Amino acid sequence: MLYSTFLWRRGFQRDNWINFGLLAAAFVLHTFAMAKRGFTLHHCPVNNLYEATTFVLWTIAAGSLALALLPKLRFLGVFTSPLLFCVGLFALWPGLDAEYIDNIPNFSSDWFKLHVPVILLGYGAFGLSATAGSMFLTQERNLKFHRARALFAILPPIQRLEKIITYTLVIGLALLTAGVGIGAAFVEKDATFWGDSKTIWSFLVWTMYCGLLVSHLKFDQRGRRYAWSAIVAFGFVILTFWGTNLLSGIHNPPIP
Repeated sequence: MLYSTFLWRRGFQRDNWINFGLLAAAFVLHTFAMAKRGFTLHHCPVNNLYEATTFVLWTIAAGSLALALLPKLRFLGVFTSPLLFCVGLFALWPGLDAEYIDNIPNFSSDWFKLHVPVILLGYGAFGLSATAGSMFLTQERNLKFHRARALFAILPPIQRLEKIITYTLVIGLALLTAGVGIGAAFVEKDATFWGDSKTIWSFLVWTMYCGLLVSHLKFDQRGRRYAWSAIVAFGFVILTFWGTNLLSGIHNPPIP
């Protein structure tokens, strides 16, 4: 993240692999830590707030590295690293990494092994859309106030960034739809399922992103407002994810 600030001040005018290498090294360590925990617990590590957060961050990092292989998207990691660093620090907050009871996950259904990772992958895609949105705003500002900087900056044109926002939103919404559908159909539930805070929140997030895509594809919402919408929507997800999870009776079953 600190190195990203130097690249930001230079105006992204020189191709630089150092930021990509730093992010790739962190991604390898992140992957190793998740794999080690997963093999220890014998299931995908997504059963408490710490694990869910790190899974989303892993998805965002993986997507950023994959897209950064394209020359014009080389600096995507510059916009991603502050998000990964800040949210990663928050994930280390005491109490988020709750211990399992007798090494048993918080959910009993086998479909949970698919339900949660699919949803978290969707959140990761939404994170990439917010990153592309911040990249869009930076390039648009350069075009408006610093034409020379925009001309020599190694950044993709805003039209391409707008398409990336749309593609990642579509992928994220598809994954979220699949994950919520699996949860509604197969995860063990009782009469309180539909009134649970997490269920209501998930449908609210789905409606918000569906409305964002409809406004873009049907009503031609574009440009700065579209980019800001992607950023604000993911900000809402990040800021409310933990609270709704802690209030959820389904995700926090009583200790037997």
